Amino acid sequence: MTSVSPTEPTPASGGLLENAGLDVIAESDRKGRPRDLFMPWFAANISVFGLSWGAWVVAFGLSFWQAVIAGVLGATLSFLLCGIIAILGKRGSAPTLALSRAAFGYHGNRLSAAISWILTVGWETVLCVSAALASATVLRALGWDNELGAQIVGFLITVGLAASAGILGFEAIMKVQTWITWATAILTVGYLILVAPKIDFAALSAMLGGSPAAFTGALVMVSAGFGLGWVNAAADYSRYLPRTASTKGVIGWTTFGSALPVSVLLVCGVMLVGSDPQLGEHINSDPIGALTTILPTWVLVPFAIVAILGLAGGIIMDLYSSGLSLLATGLPVRRHVATAIDATLMTLGTIAVIFGAKDFLGPFQGFLTTLGVVIAAWAGVMIAEVLLRRSDYDEAALFDPNGVYGAVNWAAIALIGAGSVVGWGLVTNASASWLSWQGYLLGPLGGREGDWAFANLGVLASLLIGFVGHLFLGRGRVARQEGRA
Repeated sequence: MTSVSPTEPTPASGGLLENAGLDVIAESDRKGRPRDLFMPWFAANISVFGLSWGAWVVAFGLSFWQAVIAGVLGATLSFLLCGIIAILGKRGSAPTLALSRAAFGYHGNRLSAAISWILTVGWETVLCVSAALASATVLRALGWDNELGAQIVGFLITVGLAASAGILGFEAIMKVQTWITWATAILTVGYLILVAPKIDFAALSAMLGGSPAAFTGALVMVSAGFGLGWVNAAADYSRYLPRTASTKGVIGWTTFGSALPVSVLLVCGVMLVGSDPQLGEHINSDPIGALTTILPTWVLVPFAIVAILGLAGGIIMDLYSSGLSLLATGLPVRRHVATAIDATLMTLGTIAVIFGAKDFLGPFQGFLTTLGVVIAAWAGVMIAEVLLRRSDYDEAALFDPNGVYGAVNWAAIALIGAGSVVGWGLVTNASASWLSWQGYLLGPLGGREGDWAFANLGVLASLLIGFVGHLFLGRGRVARQEGRA
């Protein structure tokens, strides 16, 4: 792995292929404005997959307005966490998983990198599975009886587009994501217009309200599925901004670009599923393909295009960040090689899920909740870092285990461990039998079958443990690093 000092930064690009890995971005390559962050974040979250989340929110047994508030609030607050962590990118001009060395130590950060890598590769696989299933459903509706062939076609198109942009790097991603933003936004609006007559407002008003536990569970599930799924990559794109860029702008445009498409799509999904509960049942096994059942045949091809493009937008950013995470574990390869490795693993994971899982929702929820607890603790530590640090990073020390940030910060690592242990004790995964051991701390709250069993309280508890713990345990350490002790 190539590392650099702040006096000899690596140029960000060499032609179409980005050279920078974990390196500090050269001053000459720091450009743009905070509003430039809107396009990549919007494109990564405009996928019609957001409509399916409406079904999963409704499944908590909420009224229409409860579902809307839980979904929008969960998405916005979780992406606000991304916006806060994105501040570190413009302060340090390095990827998220290089900057986190300041909190965890040079070698201790390998744990952060491993967690981030597993999370991003997992999300790549989830999105790729969705594309393959959706493509098969569309092609079957058009008369193609070869289900396996249909899945392969959708899979190859998605991987081809996403992997090529992810491997090429930042400049290619910014261009491709701009195209994807416009294409998917236009096509998604068209889809929403076509399905609008399916909305039954009388059925929506008749939806019965849910308990506080159900509302909390839906809100936290959305948070874990959206913003908390991106926090480990939040600074990867803001690192190209000048140090003088507006901090409020970085937070605002990251949050707005991410939360806007998610909120619109999720609310529309709530309206569709609230009007037709059977649609929600179909979504559990094929999250995107099920949405074609309410479309006329002539629009299926445009729908397939918008579905694949939207999913590819998310995969592109995940592949780029997962490659950086893999580098941060210490693997001695170039960035594009690391990204290619992750694309291969995504391919194998997609094949395993499609042919090995009886439905989509079980493995997905198990993955989401289990890793959501761990990444929440990590996010809490990193948000506390933003509040504690007053100076820009010592760039050379980020690449030196003997530098001011040290080799291992055991306190920060212990917070992730504590957050995970407490968090897993407060969540349940009934749809994934291999995770039935979770929920061991729910006894006082009614046990694994009580009202709060599916409220996902463990994610909140883990986030608070990481945040509050690092505010207290890391304060003196950060002060000493910045010469303020």
